[in-house]
Amino acid sequence: MSAIHTPSTVSEDIEKIDVSDPLMFQRDDFRDVFKRLRDEAPVHYCEDSPFGPYWSVTRFHDIMAVDKNHQDFSSQGGVSIGNRSADFQAPNFISMDPPKHDLQRKAVTGVVAPMNLAKLEPLIRGRAGAILDALPVGEEFNWVESVSIELTTQMLATIFDFPFEDRRKLTAWSDLATSSVATGGTLPDEARREGLMECLNEFTALWQERLNWDPAEHNDLITLMAHNPATRDMDPMEYLGNLILLIVGGNDTTRNSISGGVLGLNQYPQEYDKLKTNPGLIPSMIPEIIRWQTPLTHMRRVASRDVNFQGQSIKQGDKVVMWYISGNRDETAIDDPERFWIDRANPRHHLSFGFGIHRCMGNRLAEMQLRVLWEEIMQRFESVEVVGEPVRVASNFVRGIAELPVRVHPLS
Repeated sequence: MSAIHTPSTVSEDIEKIDVSDPLMFQRDDFRDVFKRLRDEAPVHYCEDSPFGPYWSVTRFHDIMAVDKNHQDFSSQGGVSIGNRSADFQAPNFISMDPPKHDLQRKAVTGVVAPMNLAKLEPLIRGRAGAILDALPVGEEFNWVESVSIELTTQMLATIFDFPFEDRRKLTAWSDLATSSVATGGTLPDEARREGLMECLNEFTALWQERLNWDPAEHNDLITLMAHNPATRDMDPMEYLGNLILLIVGGNDTTRNSISGGVLGLNQYPQEYDKLKTNPGLIPSMIPEIIRWQTPLTHMRRVASRDVNFQGQSIKQGDKVVMWYISGNRDETAIDDPERFWIDRANPRHHLSFGFGIHRCMGNRLAEMQLRVLWEEIMQRFESVEVVGEPVRVASNFVRGIAELPVRVHPLS
């Protein structure tokens, strides 16, 4: 299966539109074609794509309706538009329906409980400050590598209690998981399998160690899973699936929002001026960054029965793709949605974290990391200036930024 194909154009017959092309997202030219779908075919069937036939749901409130209806739209079998190879299945709780989903999710939510977040904030602040203090003032560098990846990887190592000196392995495994052909990338399944088995081997050794730890004293993710009745008997591939879910969830959303916020402020300099005048706008800016960036472009469901949805006959077994990146730009639900607007009236009105039982469990941790980082940035720098074009990831799943050349200017 090739992930490279002729991209859709706005002018072609609407029946032929295929918005799964990863290159369309890499070029960042998805807006017009999604607007046409929202206007003319908000529940749209694509009969032929490299990922098979699928339905696209592109309006805000329709996406919310699908996301909250796990009875008719099942998560079984994966959440991206593509399918994993049959000989390498790694199930995880986001790809499950109740009751198993609920039990496994509950097993790990302690790490993002409010009390634990309060304990983590000073640690995040110290690390963010250290990362920012080490930046080469006045010189061009890649913000993604020096700040976005470093801060999120340090946080991941903490919530897994993963060996800190090996933390960049977590980034590599996250990239492996999201760059495969099944998610619109180019990495063959064989290469992905080899890398993720290395991940499983390392985390299995940690699991064996954590079996002897007291979960009352350690609330890292591995210890929580090793001792909870809902997760302690997982087979190795299910353990790997949940690891990848937690690594990607803790990495990609925050990493790409950190980069997207810098890009947004540079593309809308009047918003940066507002922020400089009033840093108290940071708490409302953070959800706006997450909406505007939309770190995961979509989530996929499968119809568990024949469903009539908004006048369309969706058959049992059909893929139904909720395009968060389109819903977050739906003019009928969000005022002036293309604009990056840091004092937006209702900034939490967005789809990036999903809805219903699968709403992102780490949303508060992600927001806290972004808030703390921007508080520390504003104490040090007059501006983070983007000095070149961003290099985006070729993926229809992760809306990622691989390179963002910047120069930081200190406060005078």
